[in-house]
Amino acid sequence: MEGFNFNRNYPFNTVLRILPRLELNRDSLKAGVTIPRINTDIDLLNIQKLPFFRLIICLGTVSDMVYNPAIDDYEPMVFNLHGASETLTGEWNSTQTILPEHIMSVQMDVTQVAELTDNVTVLLSMAVEFGNVGFTGEPVEVKYAGCGKVLVVG
Repeated sequence: MEGFNFNRNYPFNTVLRILPRLELNRDSLKAGVTIPRINTDIDLLNIQKLPFFRLIICLGTVSDMVYNPAIDDYEPMVFNLHGASETLTGEWNSTQTILPEHIMSVQMDVTQVAELTDNVTVLLSMAVEFGNVGFTGEPVEVKYAGCGKVLVVG
């Protein structure tokens, strides 16, 4: 799963041409992504020429599955951590700017940390979402204009 792109036509590294530094602490279900300086003229491929973009990071968990003959189906070994996630959505930025280096951090709930076992896989992903001016004058996301990638699996 590590390195998996959510898009075929425009992979994440084609759209956002920077190398973020990643820190994943599996034991505390915490992650940090250091985003280097972004010069949108060089580092951002804005295919649709939209005026806004934002960055999103997501920390999620997936449990191993086990077959349960009583229900004739598979079920997660750690039910409460199967598909659990925490997402941080950044602020809208102009696609005609230079953004300084910054850090985005995300952490899952303490109760989820207590349930963490070796039967759970932790995933850190990142996405770029593009936006346009909405009816109220505020940025709104544009469907099918973004991309994402699984950065780290732990």
